Amino acid sequence: MATDNLLQPHGSTTEQDALHHDVVVIGSGAAGLTAALALAETRRVLVLAKGSLTGGSTAWAQGGIAAVLDTGDTFENHVRDTMVAGAGLNDLATVEFVIERAPQSIDRLCELGVPFNRDADSLHLTREGGHSHRRIVHVDDATGWAVQSALLKAAEDHPNITLLPGRTCIDFITDRHAEQFSAAGRVWGVYALDEATGRVERHVGRATILATGGAGRVYQFSTAPRGATGDGIAMAWRAGARVSNMEMMQFHPTCLYHLETKNFLITEAVRGEGGHLINPRTGKRFMTFYDPERMELAPRDVVARAIDAEIKRFGLDYVHLDISHQPAAFVKEHFPMIHDKLMGLDIDMTTQPIPVVPAQHYTCGGVVVDLAARTDIPGLWAAGECTESGLHGANRLASNSLLECFVFGEAAAQDILARWDTLEAPPAILPWDESRVTDSDEEVVIKQNWTEIRRFMWNYVGIVRTTKRLERAASRIDLLKREVEDYYGAFRVTTDLIELRNLLQSAELIVKSALHRKESRGLHYTLDYPELADEPRDTVLVP
Repeated sequence: MATDNLLQPHGSTTEQDALHHDVVVIGSGAAGLTAALALAETRRVLVLAKGSLTGGSTAWAQGGIAAVLDTGDTFENHVRDTMVAGAGLNDLATVEFVIERAPQSIDRLCELGVPFNRDADSLHLTREGGHSHRRIVHVDDATGWAVQSALLKAAEDHPNITLLPGRTCIDFITDRHAEQFSAAGRVWGVYALDEATGRVERHVGRATILATGGAGRVYQFSTAPRGATGDGIAMAWRAGARVSNMEMMQFHPTCLYHLETKNFLITEAVRGEGGHLINPRTGKRFMTFYDPERMELAPRDVVARAIDAEIKRFGLDYVHLDISHQPAAFVKEHFPMIHDKLMGLDIDMTTQPIPVVPAQHYTCGGVVVDLAARTDIPGLWAAGECTESGLHGANRLASNSLLECFVFGEAAAQDILARWDTLEAPPAILPWDESRVTDSDEEVVIKQNWTEIRRFMWNYVGIVRTTKRLERAASRIDLLKREVEDYYGAFRVTTDLIELRNLLQSAELIVKSALHRKESRGLHYTLDYPELADEPRDTVLVP
């Protein structure tokens, strides 16, 4: 039977095929590579990536990175905007910690050669929904790709960093997997599937950093990349870490509606630069009915619910996002990637509106971490979208996500280096045991369950929720859990099976959290409890 954290793998006791490094980093996006580069000055670092090294969410980020760089702006303004967007659920100390380190993060990226847009000698700053000032540094409308490329080049050039793509992580190696069994639970690395050979490897280190991104693919419609299946969150939960605020799933208001192209995001900056949301049936801007003061620049949760309401009220398939009133040269200069993509679909955004719908976009909850990026489990640090650090609260402010990756990736590295002398060498670890499993002859089961999860999560646990819908989702999850556990125990692991298991675990955590919150706050809006509770409280689940 394939092992989980409750079953000790057994078999050969040889250590010769266990791969040892000082630090194991799981994830090759902004958080993982930032941590790896900081550690590699003195330590040997392994970076594992599911699929390709550029397959995570970082490369997909269009908008930019928020930082106080303008003379008319202040840290206090950025903190206030973040807290307002987060509906008071943010941790103030975390918000201040991250925002005060934002300018340093931008400086480091400039040193790495990220070609941010400039106005003469200064960085060009754009504005996005929820921000009171222009403070978004960007590289046209493809900031994430530029950042990913710069970080990856630096990592590839560093002799102390080993980059290993094509590895799907299964579960953490803990004291339970040592040759001399212990229930202490410390993390010593990870069991990972070599996607090319089908062999499960042991990657062992004194410290492990989790930077696996979010769980967006639990939903039918999502802007997240294919691999965003909540792997790190599910692994950490199984290993004994708390998770928090998983009900806070952010839906981006404007994903392109097109039958031939799925998951293409139309950046927040289109509204920030003057784009209007229009009901295609009435031809009128509709945000005036939902948030007349902020209009299209309201926070994402407000705009997403407004679009959802407009679509349901008028029986629409989509609404229009129109920036064609701006000069064509202005639109092409600010949004070259989006313009080119849409032109290939016969949509000219300089002369006509863009059809858009909301789609899941960001996981605001996740594994609980402190300001040093430490999780509840000794030996395990975490950074980025897989975590709940207290920065985002009930709704992430636009362009704070990459910023969180840089600050907490650096924090994890510095904490590991500071306590290095106290980190023990790993014990001998047992190999993965697959002596009692066979190759699957029922791959259709995985596909069917994957499709079912994503559909009921979209229909029952979407932008607007009710207790009855959430209970229906919980019932479906209970049935699927037994089926998936039986399947997982009988067959050799594949990437699809590992992802299905993690997807279902993530869905369960989201639904449990949503049922626990008896109010509407930020991204969690329920018709049964439409009012805001007097005191903001995190939803913390304990394994």
